Amino acid sequence: MTLSRLLIVALFALSVATASARVAPLLAPNPSAEQHMLALTRNLRCLVCQDQSLAESQAGLARDLRAQVLQMIEAGRSDKQIVGYLVARYGNFVRYDPPFDRETLVLWIGPLVLLLAGIAALLRSLRARKAATQLDAEQRQRAREWLSDHGESV
Repeated sequence: MTLSRLLIVALFALSVATASARVAPLLAPNPSAEQHMLALTRNLRCLVCQDQSLAESQAGLARDLRAQVLQMIEAGRSDKQIVGYLVARYGNFVRYDPPFDRETLVLWIGPLVLLLAGIAALLRSLRARKAATQLDAEQRQRAREWLSDHGESV
């Protein structure tokens, strides 16, 4: 087998393995409860992966939390109660969209403060650069004299 064919076979095997790893088995015999659980957990962060939702993650904790959310849905709890339970247990970090309150103030205001600080630093740098390139009257006069001494016209 040539190297290119071997590489193609390896990539195909890897893609099949990756695709099958992403498909989670159904947790509930009730498809509507399963869909409700998936819709709710898409807005909740996996505490292990941190860059995936609970619905996407294949981490053990995420599977356990999905099962727990499903049990709460089947027990008749509302979305607000389920999210409240998870927030009480794991903090606002579990939410992708945390509420605006004292605890999350830095999350909401921080990016704006950093943007304004960056703009202020940029403006100060531009002003300093402009001031450094401008000549005062004495420097201009010396430059004219130097140019006239060296045969340049102003």
